Amino acid sequence: MNADRTPEIAAPLTLPCGVTVKNRFYKSAMNEALAGRDCAPTEEHVNLYRTWADGGAGVLVTGNVMVDRTQLGEPGNVAVEDERDLNMLRRWAAAGTRNGAHCWMQINHPGRQSPITINQHPYAPSGGRMEGEYGRFFAEPTALTIEQIHDIVRRFATTARIAKKAGFTGVEIHAAHGYLINQFLSSDDNRRTDDYGGDLEHRARFLFEVFAAVREAVGPEFPIAVKLNSSDVPIAAKASERNGVFAGFDEEESIWVMKQLEKRGVDLIDVSGGTLEKPVIQTNSGAAEDRRRGVYFTDFARRVKGELSVPVALTGGFRNARDMERALDEGLTQMIGIARPLALVPDLPKRIIRDRWDGTVDLPWVTTGIKALDRAFGGILVIGWFELQMNRIGRGKKPNPRIGGLRALCFAIGKHGPAALTPRRRKGHQ
Repeated sequence: MNADRTPEIAAPLTLPCGVTVKNRFYKSAMNEALAGRDCAPTEEHVNLYRTWADGGAGVLVTGNVMVDRTQLGEPGNVAVEDERDLNMLRRWAAAGTRNGAHCWMQINHPGRQSPITINQHPYAPSGGRMEGEYGRFFAEPTALTIEQIHDIVRRFATTARIAKKAGFTGVEIHAAHGYLINQFLSSDDNRRTDDYGGDLEHRARFLFEVFAAVREAVGPEFPIAVKLNSSDVPIAAKASERNGVFAGFDEEESIWVMKQLEKRGVDLIDVSGGTLEKPVIQTNSGAAEDRRRGVYFTDFARRVKGELSVPVALTGGFRNARDMERALDEGLTQMIGIARPLALVPDLPKRIIRDRWDGTVDLPWVTTGIKALDRAFGGILVIGWFELQMNRIGRGKKPNPRIGGLRALCFAIGKHGPAALTPRRRKGHQ
């Protein structure tokens, strides 16, 4: 990074709705796992987001906030379906908007991707159990009726309205990672024959209706982002084929959906990829994997460049200022999505912008020291380890990179019980 000029990452960005964010750091969503059985935000949420806001990021996106408290995606999710927790939501939003930061609530419905340990009656666009090694951890979903689809659309709008009332400065609709909206988009998951299934235009109808309802609820000058998969298949993996045709949601379809969202007035598209059945990354080897793999989704970002005028957030693999500046300078992204490093270095944006820090955040290899346990719980170890770091920050402590995988596993089991051991969508790409 050139020390003689102001870094591009420090530049403000004005969104299509007219709102300006102060810099290009976009703290991507991680499940904080801090809510209790009542699905309410806690004092730990307030402390965690105060720390991140003071750390200098332009936008902080919350972890999953579910629109239905009976349908959770992970242990410790917050759910907002009415105003019962409005006072604590206001405190959370106030903490996350300190120091000129934006704090956007990510709103979501898990669909069938809701572990059986916390939900024995999930819903999905179509029936049918989840395939693969994780199938046994999820109950068979019930196909949604038209009336239920309309109710979920209403729930997204209600949650967005409450988020605005509480003082959050934007929302992000989660349409990626195998959750409900992604399930509607996927030809593999969505086998409906009515107006919500079939060709892509009909499979995308649910997303477009959710977006329209949210926009009506929050008004034209309130930022709405959409998190969308570039595709449902892992990076560096070949698309699976069924009868010679890829089954799922592919890059061409993703670009079409992005263009449609742009026409409808989306303010930012947060690019991601993969699902629970097809995770983006399976390793827990930390910095070694980061160095091998580099920044995620850059090939797709080059495809999208020139296709869209709406700002894009590219999330995954940013560990140093050089890579961030390069991506911005090349026009691959307008916002730098970053998550896991902020659980270790909460003030990373301030260090890079104010102090011109030019180092690299090396994420640890998370291991129990027992190979069999690492193989059995690799993904859970990583998620639990970062949840433990966020828990520490939320309790007023500093992150501790020396904590081992066994302690993280014990923490997860102690906090969530057996639900901690069910697979959750890997956050490893961030």
